[in-house]
Amino acid sequence: MKQTLLIELLTEELPPKALEKLSATFAGEVFAALKEQALLNEASVCTPYCTPRRLALSITEVEAQQPDRIIERKGPAVAAGLDAEGKPTRALEGFMRSANVTLARLQRTGEGKAEYFVARVEQKGKSLDDYLSAIIAQALKKLPVPKLMRWGDSDVQFVRPVHALTILHGNRVVPAEVLGLSSGNVTSGHRFLCAEPVVIAQADDYEATLARDGRVVASFANRRESIAARLDQLAEQHGAIWIGHANFDQSKLLAMSNEERSVLSGLLDEVTGLVEWPEVYVGEFEAEYLEVPQECLILTMQQNQKYFPLLDARSGKLLNKFLIVSNMQISDPHHIIEGNQRVVRPRLADARFFFNQDRKQTLEARVEKLGNVVYHNKLGSQLQRVERITSLAGTIARLLGSDKADAERAARLSKADLLTDMVGEFPELQGIIGRYYAQHDGEKAEVASAIEAHYHPRFAGDTLPQGGLACAVALADKLETLLGIYGIGQVPTGDKDPFGLRRQALGVLRILIETPLDLSLPALLKAAAENFPAGMLSASVATDVEGFMLDRLRGYLREQGYEINQIEAVLAVLNGRLHEVLPRLQGIRGFAALAVAKDLAAANKRVHNIMRKNAEELGELAQASVNPALLADAAERELYQAMQDITPMARGYFERGDYANNLKTLVTLKPFIDDFFDKVMVMAEDNALRINRAVLLQQLARLMNQSADISKLAT
Repeated sequence: MKQTLLIELLTEELPPKALEKLSATFAGEVFAALKEQALLNEASVCTPYCTPRRLALSITEVEAQQPDRIIERKGPAVAAGLDAEGKPTRALEGFMRSANVTLARLQRTGEGKAEYFVARVEQKGKSLDDYLSAIIAQALKKLPVPKLMRWGDSDVQFVRPVHALTILHGNRVVPAEVLGLSSGNVTSGHRFLCAEPVVIAQADDYEATLARDGRVVASFANRRESIAARLDQLAEQHGAIWIGHANFDQSKLLAMSNEERSVLSGLLDEVTGLVEWPEVYVGEFEAEYLEVPQECLILTMQQNQKYFPLLDARSGKLLNKFLIVSNMQISDPHHIIEGNQRVVRPRLADARFFFNQDRKQTLEARVEKLGNVVYHNKLGSQLQRVERITSLAGTIARLLGSDKADAERAARLSKADLLTDMVGEFPELQGIIGRYYAQHDGEKAEVASAIEAHYHPRFAGDTLPQGGLACAVALADKLETLLGIYGIGQVPTGDKDPFGLRRQALGVLRILIETPLDLSLPALLKAAAENFPAGMLSASVATDVEGFMLDRLRGYLREQGYEINQIEAVLAVLNGRLHEVLPRLQGIRGFAALAVAKDLAAANKRVHNIMRKNAEELGELAQASVNPALLADAAERELYQAMQDITPMARGYFERGDYANNLKTLVTLKPFIDDFFDKVMVMAEDNALRINRAVLLQQLARLMNQSADISKLAT
């Protein structure tokens, strides 16, 4: 009989940040195992549930009994299963014993070397009860739990102690034993709002029964949605917006819808994993604390207390109000609100104390103390690192036409806030608090802004530094890290990247591409490598890091929707000028959509092959021009003339950065190129003719490959 299956593990409080992932994995593993055992059908639907104290799932249309089935077991290859006389080998005999079949009952499948024996065995269907304990136990072993714990006198292990196991198939308790517990149909409701045990009479009624009798919202998604709606409602009543993400961009946040803010919020997921019957209340703190930078107050409220700070919806300034997500929905919550207000004040007072104490010492006074802080035992102290960043920032600022002295000043002060109490308490404030302290010290506004911006982008989708000064310091910081760490052999492998080199590389790429900046990546890497003492880094570090970054670049561009052959076509001619990569890719994408693109790409590839064969001679004639007097065939004269006609137009488009039209001018060449290859023997016996034709093709290749190497489109 098909019924809904309910499984619930009642536990102690589970890790809130991992709760939704644990639930999804548990449900997915059980569902897959039941499907493998033919206990489900196409209409079966799995619904995961989770609260701080339970992992649960329900699956509809679950069979009580497997159908009888023919099980196919793959045996050894025929070549390995039979000896020269056609008798079974030991390998085949072992397989037949395990499958309980004779040689006559074995079948063969496949052909030639891939032919192997198959045993098809009829298996009588077993009941759901026979499988369920093992399926649940196996699913629990696959949960992404880094560390298990024991409780009581048993050797049972799980992420948290487990108190009860509920398993129902319809209204029937399925007998099973998991983690030392026998199954039943009794669970617990809310820890404080429900005193009596909760009996689940029917699997289909699980969610409704828990809500009615246990004051528990079992669905993570429903709890999250209700919390977000209440946050929106209360924030709107105060003319504010709530924030639930530490790395927020104030201007972007003000422009977001409530739904977009909910998606961004990491704190919303965490508090959803902390409550079973949520309600949201408004708390306040004294306005005098607003003299502390709002980023500090926001972090302390979010990280330490799991509150949602409120920003004025018009100005974006922090209000002295916050939202509390409570696990208690009661008629008179003043004790909850007062208790939370009492708890937050010391946190805010600590932040104000750190802020006032830090400002008694300038950033400049802290710089030399960085000499006592080890950056890396092979790369020296933080002060030595700052000196390298300062030198490189000045070089980059000069290339960008920005003030070299200001860039060097910002770079020199960029790491000084690492020694402040505020950053010691909140490492996420690196750069942000440095900007406030630089302003307090009387540094130039551009210098103070660059101190904060040099850490950007800090994460995927983060804002980029603005202006040449900030970009110079940001690039210098990231390049110093890349070259230094990579150059001492700490290369990222697999999913291991302890120094965040992939993130640093992507940050450099985004700054160069999206700002955009007319800088050469190879030149930047060379300058960064030369900043280190001789012999400190590997000799090939600049080249190695360039290859590493180009791999990141390919991934970045694929995410932008470009095809790999388009990317390779552009990278082949880019010469490290990354600010041109997106315009060129847009041009090559438009060109690739033309009907003649494949033919021109194939012709260009043919030109490349001819040039490769004549590379030695053409190398000596790199600056040579076509001699019109030696154009003996009409087809080569017409191609030459067509090239002369479009070259000024193509060059004009190219110099203006109009790569799409530069490539489209090539369309007019197609009939002349086709005619040339049909009628002209490039490898003529006459040496002068052969060289002149090779030079003609050399000039054709230059004309065709200004914006991109279109031969790559033929791959």
